[in-house]
Parts: sequence; C-alpha cells; structure tokens
Amino acid sequence: MKRYMALDIGDATIGIAVSDLLGLTAQGVETIRRTELSADLDRLAVLVQEYDAAALVAGLPKHMNGDEGTRCTIVRSFMAEAAERFPTMEIYYWDERLSTVAASRALLEGDVSRKKRRKVIDKMAAVYILQGFLDRQQHLK
Repeated sequence: MKRYMALDIGDATIGIAVSDLLGLTAQGVETIRRTELSADLDRLAVLVQEYDAAALVAGLPKHMNGDEGTRCTIVRSFMAEAAERFPTMEIYYWDERLSTVAASRALLEGDVSRKKRRKVIDKMAAVYILQGFLDRQQHLK
C-alpha cells in the first residue's frame, strides 16, 4: 500500500495530513508556516521522507459553482513546483470547497479556543481533504 499526503495550501500556511498505510484514515501532521517557496518545499521534503509518502493530494479551492479562480491557479503553480521537486510522486487534486468550513465547525463543536483554532485549522482542513480523497479511492475499488 502507499501512503498519501494532503496539502491545504494557503498564502501564509500549508496544512499537512497523511494517510495510514492502508489508505483508510487521515491524520493531521502539522501546519507549515510559509516563508519562501524553496523553504516550503524543503520542509515538505522532510515530511515526505519521514512519512514515506508516495502521493500528494492538493486541495483545490474551487468556487461554489465549480469554476477555478485565482486560488486554484496558486495551488496548481505550487504543485507544479512540488512535481519537479518530487518527480516520482503521484499528484492528485481534490475539490476542497467546504473543507475549511467543515474543519472550523468541528473545532467549534469541540469547544476549541479561537487562538488554538487558528493554529490547527489548516491541518484540520488537510485532514478533511485527505479523508474525502481516501473515501473516494475506497469507493472506486
């Protein structure tokens, strides 16, 4: 089996989640504080190696009508750089329209403080992205 790594790519942070080895469940790993592209990719490389990830799943923040806007262009650009850096890794995109909303709702229901929510929201969104992708992969089998 292969391990998947999901990325919730934002301007200031990148939320990271990984799958278990069976590809059934997603767990949050960390939130990378973005500085510059090379440093972001360096940190991602460390995590890819640490978790032995074979594929990257990027959340694609489409508009509610399904169109791709500027945010999608930014994500695709980052993933093009990641594909160059990790040429053997498979790259997938997952429609993440409501992942941050769902993550935020879950944190609110869990009574997590506003300060703590801000620190973990991107990582939680990556979990939602990856879990949706994994569920779909299981359905396709």
